[in-house]
Amino acid sequence: MRVGKMFVNLMLMCALFSFTITYLLVPKLKTFLEDAGLVGIDIHKKAKPKIAEMGGPVVLIGIMAGIFLFIWINTFFYGNNANIVTLFAAVTTFLIAGLIGIFDDLGSLIKKQGKRDGLETFKRMGLKQWEKPLLTVGAAIPLMAVMAGVSTIAIPILGDVNLGMLYPLLLVPIAVVGASNALNMLAGHNGLEAGTASVLMFFLGLFSYMNGRTEAALLAFVTLAALLAFLRFNWCPAKIFPGDSMTYAIGAMVATIAVIGNIEKFALLMFAPWFLEFLLKLRSRLKAQNFGILQPDGTLKAPYEKVYSITHIVMKLGRFKEWQVSTIIIGLIGLWSTIVFVIYVI
Repeated sequence: MRVGKMFVNLMLMCALFSFTITYLLVPKLKTFLEDAGLVGIDIHKKAKPKIAEMGGPVVLIGIMAGIFLFIWINTFFYGNNANIVTLFAAVTTFLIAGLIGIFDDLGSLIKKQGKRDGLETFKRMGLKQWEKPLLTVGAAIPLMAVMAGVSTIAIPILGDVNLGMLYPLLLVPIAVVGASNALNMLAGHNGLEAGTASVLMFFLGLFSYMNGRTEAALLAFVTLAALLAFLRFNWCPAKIFPGDSMTYAIGAMVATIAVIGNIEKFALLMFAPWFLEFLLKLRSRLKAQNFGILQPDGTLKAPYEKVYSITHIVMKLGRFKEWQVSTIIIGLIGLWSTIVFVIYVI
């Protein structure tokens, strides 16, 4: 079932507003972060420049601007506030996830001084691996509170099964925790996080639109617009990094769209590359890094003999520069997403 033309126009207007707000605010946030010393080293560049580290908040602001514009127009001009509770729950969920990411970003920028073998050492502090999934459980609470989603899901062999209270109390938090943490794993290269998330949001939005899931489509396309605006500054050579504040929030938004739009199976298949990344990371007990070793010709060499990330696979396939590694992975995820989409549409 296709949604009405009025909704489509309003959604596109809100997406454009989200893009504009994000695009205008990124340079200002970049300057603020640099002045505050909240910077990281771009290790894939010969000069090792210091880059503004925590770009997530401006993406969150852009997304909120688009969603709130939709709520205001829909309520003020059309007197329709039927979806307001769901949308506010969605906003609260991804804001909580983003706030957790901000704490992680700020913690990782704090250096703890110590001594080892008589030499001064500095260790970056941040959330521990077990703390991240535990804290992101809290991001699921708004969706649980409003009983978002449909508790009846299709299970292979068993058919349609009504999970009742198990859906909001168990499956929803699992989805939010899993998506927010998984999206954070495939990262570490200029443009990679924003680029792959943009592909994901495009197909989630298109699938939701084609199935008449208006709230899910709105969330996806508004998020896509903010990501594209941010990508303009995050693409190689990056002027600002997204940080965990963006990846956690966008991951939580993926889960929110899946739950609100009742497109869990489609979203799970779309998320397959991130599941693969998680399995590869498990081989290193979640300790391996995605960064490559910069070569004299500007290409990146895989840092380990074994493969612990999709980025390692690409770097082992040939001599690629950072922007090429990001482009190849984004392209592969786009290809996979297209295949999944075509299968579902047919």
